[in-house]
Amino acid sequence: MKVHAQVSDQKIMDYGLPKRSSRPETKRARTANQRIPKWAYLLFVLLAGFVTYRIYQHRATEVKAAQPTPRPASVAKVITKNVPLYLDEIGTCAAYETVQVPAQVSGVIIGRHFQDGSEVKKGDLLFTIDPRPFQAVLDQAKAQAALDEVTLKRQEDLRARKVVAQQDYDIALANAQKSKAATEAAQVNLDYCFIKSPINGRIGLRNVDVGNLVGPSGSPLVTIQGLDPIYTDFTVAENDLPLVRKYLGGPNVKVETYLADGSIPPRVGDLYFIDYAVQPGSGTVKARGVAPNPDLALWPSEFVLVRFILDTLKDATLVPTQAVQISQAGPFVFVVKSDNTVELRPVTPGQRQQGDLTVIEKGVKPDETVVVTGQLALSPGAKIAPQPYAPDGTADSKSAMSYE
Repeated sequence: MKVHAQVSDQKIMDYGLPKRSSRPETKRARTANQRIPKWAYLLFVLLAGFVTYRIYQHRATEVKAAQPTPRPASVAKVITKNVPLYLDEIGTCAAYETVQVPAQVSGVIIGRHFQDGSEVKKGDLLFTIDPRPFQAVLDQAKAQAALDEVTLKRQEDLRARKVVAQQDYDIALANAQKSKAATEAAQVNLDYCFIKSPINGRIGLRNVDVGNLVGPSGSPLVTIQGLDPIYTDFTVAENDLPLVRKYLGGPNVKVETYLADGSIPPRVGDLYFIDYAVQPGSGTVKARGVAPNPDLALWPSEFVLVRFILDTLKDATLVPTQAVQISQAGPFVFVVKSDNTVELRPVTPGQRQQGDLTVIEKGVKPDETVVVTGQLALSPGAKIAPQPYAPDGTADSKSAMSYE
């Protein structure tokens, strides 16, 4: 009962008094808000943004520092090109023609018309043997031939009148023919007194001088060698014979001859001869090529390098030779991806080619990029800083990528 009374009294009091208004409190709140200026909010936002930026920058620096630095490496494109299939051999040169010039008649040499070691042409006069005895024999033979010819004509006239025996006419005819033959022989012997070069070539050291008595049974007077074209003699190993037989007789078979020091351009010629038997003991087959030698840079018996070209590989895949590395698993190259990371790619290398290139039979595709130098610091997935590779060691991107 007391509780009800107190509640009732409270209600009476509440209804009897006017209610308290909330407006003064709202005004105080607005007054408090007006005391904080707007630039303070702006400053707060700027400070918060700056702190956030510095936090992200610090984290990015830490992440960048944690990543490895890209390794510098020179790279080149994989190219395609027609290249030869060949065998490299060692050979020697041999003269295309060798002539030992003899004396064909006996007599004393009265003239020499060349310099030892000089170039001579076919028909050039080399020696002169005293022609006077042979000229006398020729004159005598001509006189006898003229007399026999007159006698033959007289016999022909008498025969036409049938006042001469057939035997007399036959004797006159035989004498005329014999005199003519003697004249021709005397002319040949006289011509032999003027010894001329039978070929174009280089003449060697003379074996006789002016004043020497020479004859058909004596030693050669001089030797002449024809050097353009020139032979190249080499051998093919028995193990390479199956490959050689496969392409022998083909249109692309060539013999390329060059010096080891590279002082002359390679001479490309044809295969002239290949033996039909393997040499016992050496296990090789003799072969000979013939090549042009217009400048006479190749000499007989000179050692040369020979590239026996068997065929042409169409559109072969090529990379710089330095790009091919060897591991325990075999040959490989580092292929550069689009994000400059590298991939270890096993390959099957073929022959080395001119220009420091190597044929890749399997493992890479044209227009892919491979690492040429700097492989020792790389591993699969590593990132590189690619630089164009040039064969001469300079950063020339045009020559590095083309290799033409």
